[in-house]
Amino acid sequence: MSTIVQDGVPPEQRKWAVATIVLAIGMASLDTSIANTALPTIAIDVQASPAASVWVVNAYQLALVATLLPLSTLGEIYGFRRVYLWGLAIFTVASLLCAMSWSLPTLTVARVLQGFGAAGLMSVNTALIRFIYPAKQLGRGVGFNAMVVGVGTALGPSVAAGLLSVGPWPLLFAVNVPVGIAAMVLAVRALPDTPLSTHRFDWPSGLLNAVFFAALIFMIGEAAHRASAVQTVTLGIVVLVSGAALVRRQSRLAVPLLPLDLYRRPMFALSSLTAMCSFAAQGLSFVSLPFLFQMSMGRTAVETGLLLTPWPVATALMAPVAGPLSDRYPPAILGGIGMALLTLGLTLMATLPDGASGAAIAWRMLLCGAGFGFFQSPNLRAIMSSAPPGRSGGASGIVATSRLMGQSTGAALVALCFGISATHGPALALALGAGFAAVACAVSFSRVFARRS
Repeated sequence: MSTIVQDGVPPEQRKWAVATIVLAIGMASLDTSIANTALPTIAIDVQASPAASVWVVNAYQLALVATLLPLSTLGEIYGFRRVYLWGLAIFTVASLLCAMSWSLPTLTVARVLQGFGAAGLMSVNTALIRFIYPAKQLGRGVGFNAMVVGVGTALGPSVAAGLLSVGPWPLLFAVNVPVGIAAMVLAVRALPDTPLSTHRFDWPSGLLNAVFFAALIFMIGEAAHRASAVQTVTLGIVVLVSGAALVRRQSRLAVPLLPLDLYRRPMFALSSLTAMCSFAAQGLSFVSLPFLFQMSMGRTAVETGLLLTPWPVATALMAPVAGPLSDRYPPAILGGIGMALLTLGLTLMATLPDGASGAAIAWRMLLCGAGFGFFQSPNLRAIMSSAPPGRSGGASGIVATSRLMGQSTGAALVALCFGISATHGPALALALGAGFAAVACAVSFSRVFARRS
């Protein structure tokens, strides 16, 4: 059993601790997008309609977003290591159950369980990094983490397509089992224990949080797909009532589950808003780009996979560079530069002519990926360093929640763009993504004044 640390762990232990985070968070990030690619195949195999099969994705996302903040709070109380290990175990078992599912209901239940496991991993992984790395190397640690999350999310469709080309859809989930077991062995050996909080978990807050975020994600998706007005309004009422009750209860707690205490810090509030806008831009891009390449430009599925590759490659190369830079230079400036590059890249992609060459597409995608990677590491550092060590769990939960809310909002807005214009929907979605990136750029630069004040 590792001992409680104050300023990182020894380099040898750090190496193995980072390895387990790479394996586990990489799996969870892939699974947030990998099922989208396999939905048509799954629907045919389990004899489900396309509309019903969407619950394979929705079940995972709803379980994930509903439990991120409660599990990050439990991490503060019982230890981030313990929550991470339980999350990893549940995710691995649930992956096996997904691979063994024989119908849509059994797969949906398994995906709910898998979402709970992923929440256990994602809710505390950034907090663990704060205790794995010494304070002076925090930027390096979160930079590496940002690279893993960004690349895992971006590569989901390509990995899914590759696995489906050599085997049936259960293979998508079965591959998680040996990886999860390996990550568990490393986690038991290398993850550090962390200081424990003395406050108690507030179960009514946990329930209100689950209802609020699940209803919010569901409402955004249904509204984007033009559900009936009655259904959308009903969900909106649930969101407003549960949200108001949640905020009211949190305002009376010394250590709230929804970290209102952290949002009183301008740097934290602005950084989390910037994160959500950046991931909304990413969500708009990743969902719309395959349609742009295949429907508008007539590219094949293989060509589309290759054209999507420069973005995650550039993110993987840039995130570890930007992380150490954020230990020396203001994250507000670095993040603003990154979002400016993403804004430019998405604008160029939105105005791309149908007959553009592969090289013309590739350098624009590289620009987008480089900007996204250059932003994420400094922004993660800003979020974590603006929270006191005792509230690392709350900050880590907000990191994951902002990411998932942004991605879900972006993906839902793509459907809205396609509803406005089937022909120009992809370009419209990319233009909207550029708008979100521009807002993120402006908010990031505004943190310079928040830092001074």
